[in-house]
Amino acid sequence: MQLLHSHDARQNPAARETTQPGFAAIDWSKPWFAPFAVRGQRWQQAALTSYAALLTAMNADASAMRQTTGRGQRLAFIAQDDLPPGAAYEAHIASTGCVPTRHDLHDFFNGSMWFAFPRIKAALNARQSVAIDVLGVGPTRGDVRDALTLFDENALLFACADPALSAALRGFDWHTLLVAGRAAWGASCEVRCFGHALLEKLMTPFKACTGHAWIVDVPCAYFGWDAAARDAWLDQLVSAALLDTEALTSRMFAPLPVLGIPGWWPENESPAFYDDASVFRAGRRQR
Repeated sequence: MQLLHSHDARQNPAARETTQPGFAAIDWSKPWFAPFAVRGQRWQQAALTSYAALLTAMNADASAMRQTTGRGQRLAFIAQDDLPPGAAYEAHIASTGCVPTRHDLHDFFNGSMWFAFPRIKAALNARQSVAIDVLGVGPTRGDVRDALTLFDENALLFACADPALSAALRGFDWHTLLVAGRAAWGASCEVRCFGHALLEKLMTPFKACTGHAWIVDVPCAYFGWDAAARDAWLDQLVSAALLDTEALTSRMFAPLPVLGIPGWWPENESPAFYDDASVFRAGRRQR
């Protein structure tokens, strides 16, 4: 499995794609963006004004929220050029509270997650900074840091009250999960996008776009709560799991093609959409 190391590209801007869509192209009606639209639209207008205006808007929200990073430092956003030479990105955030931020969509969505799921972001930062303290920054991250990076960049939160649906996701049983179980979506299971690189990819959706689902068992009552209560519950539960699970590995995630989620893409109304074995793979069921 290829892991995402997009923050490494901060030291090599040429390594990043230069033809990405701009801020004006964000369509907040899309189901993967809609949960973040209230704050996102304000930030979008700031980003379209200037880099400085975006940082000002982000820092105003950070000041009002009093959010902290992985070691209890107050959250703030700084220009990418203010990251000291040679400093490790996650370690700098943990020790200072300051998140180096570029004027691009990748870091825009990264900043958004500090407000949508603040405990999860702080937990990821705490675990990353501890791993850096122990192992330093080298050519390889190790299993734990790889898993943390995968979560941060590409995770979906799959909230589910039906064990049969969770088992279908883990077992690559797409028919049960996405066709036969279609009516259960919104009533017994749902997805929240978390990975900021995944959100960036979904600016230009494509059928094979796949997130890595972190399965969260929720009570049936969860689906009667409003969106803010659901997100707060997920934030608390998942952050605790990230801090308490010592042996994190990438195999703890279940791949989920995002455009296959019921209600998220018009073409998946047809069951034939899921017949594409190059996207909806058999996976571990055949191993």
